[in-house]
Amino acid sequence: MHILVVDDQPLNCTLLKVMLEQQDYQVSTAENGVEALAILEQQNIDIVLLDVIMPIMDGYETAAKIKQRYNEVHLPVIFITSLEDQSSFERCLEVGGDDFIHKPFDKVILTAKIKAHSRTRKLSLKTHEQNKLLEYHYNQTEREHEIVEHIFNNALENQDKFTDNIDFHLSPASMFNGDMCLIAQSPIGSLYCMLGDFTGHGLAAAVGALPASKVFYTMVNKGMAVSDIATEVNAILAQLLPGNMFCAATIIELSSSGKSISAWLGGLPDAYLIDQNGNVLKTLESQHMALGVLDSDEFERELVHFEVDESMRLVLATDGIIETTNAQDEFFGEQRFIEALASKAKVNSHDVIAKVTQFAHGSAQQDDLSLVLFNCVAVPPLAEEQEPYSRLPFNFSLTLNSQQIKQTDPVLEIVEVLSQVGGLKAHRSDIFLLLSEAYNNALDHGVLGLDSAIKNKEDGFIEYYQLREATLAKLVDALIIVDIRYCPETLSLYFTICDSGNGFSNTDSSATSNNREHGRGLSILEEIAEQVTYNASGNQIEMCYKLQ
Repeated sequence: MHILVVDDQPLNCTLLKVMLEQQDYQVSTAENGVEALAILEQQNIDIVLLDVIMPIMDGYETAAKIKQRYNEVHLPVIFITSLEDQSSFERCLEVGGDDFIHKPFDKVILTAKIKAHSRTRKLSLKTHEQNKLLEYHYNQTEREHEIVEHIFNNALENQDKFTDNIDFHLSPASMFNGDMCLIAQSPIGSLYCMLGDFTGHGLAAAVGALPASKVFYTMVNKGMAVSDIATEVNAILAQLLPGNMFCAATIIELSSSGKSISAWLGGLPDAYLIDQNGNVLKTLESQHMALGVLDSDEFERELVHFEVDESMRLVLATDGIIETTNAQDEFFGEQRFIEALASKAKVNSHDVIAKVTQFAHGSAQQDDLSLVLFNCVAVPPLAEEQEPYSRLPFNFSLTLNSQQIKQTDPVLEIVEVLSQVGGLKAHRSDIFLLLSEAYNNALDHGVLGLDSAIKNKEDGFIEYYQLREATLAKLVDALIIVDIRYCPETLSLYFTICDSGNGFSNTDSSATSNNREHGRGLSILEEIAEQVTYNASGNQIEMCYKLQ
């Protein structure tokens, strides 16, 4: 404990110094306030014994400056005084004095006061160190949260790119959102949306959004079906998340024309198809377990398909909305939610959330609130400035053996290569669709010899894809050749896809009829391409695509 004695009388300084050093205190002395402040700047002082009447700078002014400069940690100032009037005592307290010692000094009283104020000083120092440590950890946590929030904001992209189609509201119960809304457009122009609700809320719930969003965006960019996206997200979450954590989700695809919707419904509250006045036209109940619960071999892929038009809207919400409570512990519930949707013509997400907030009437938000209003209108293509077409002709050929067919999906990589050629990027969607349909037809029906008629049976889609996976795993001695030629004179792309399968006879209508009944099929190739022809063996397709 280091004590500073400030007195213009050398005898007082010496007396106090001897008395305090006998009790093992370290003591420094100063003759006035100016010297005292200089010592305080240079040394760590724990208690100041301060005379009132001194030359240059008296005790009143000195005490005020000490308290002003050293306010982070309590520094006791004990006045040394021979004054007895009440006004002097009051002024000592006003300028920051903590106690008094009267002259002449009583050793017992001095010792008691020093010990009392030393305890106060030690407590203040300890509190200050703890506060600094807390501040350090708080700043570290804030910095880490900023980094994680930056990562999440970059991972959850595209929400603001499709305002004509999607009106959404996300309101987290804490800093991080356990709900996620993912939006992306496929190469053929369809608009995908995934609304997910992870178990709990906050950072622990939000961590699952990163792997889920990566799978979602990757598969949408490949033009995969909703059922495939749900299957892959389920697989990655089942692998990564602990057993007590899962993601209730709805994944939908709106066709580029805005006329049809495919939906996978797993664990979220009912979705509603409504008209412009908010009246419910169709209720979509959850069909499946939440994502991350079932193993891949148990996972259910079935979708709901329905036609829509531009007067309709699809409403998706997480359970935080219907489970919002008021002061009487009543739930907002499905009925109030439906009434909120019909509260005005073409209600927006903020109107509905305002109804929820009004119902809660100041009650603390217990869960994340997420709402998506999906307008069933045509999806605008992503605007891109048309590049001039390349004047250089080119052609390349790609031959895939059995091992490469099993391990790769070459279509997206080929499209990425072609997109680098001047002028072709604007045709990326059509090129992707032509290659994807032709390649998958060569693989499924040529190399693997699968029959689409299987899909006509009950649970046929499941049987078809299980058979596809098993047949692909056993594949040997197979080839698929992709040949592409660009002709700048006619602004044409020529595609040839040939497989080593048995092919089909041109008189055998089953080669194309069954395929046309399921998914997009080969019929769409004839709509996009200028010309589509097959060889006599039925194991090669040639397409001519006009860029203008």
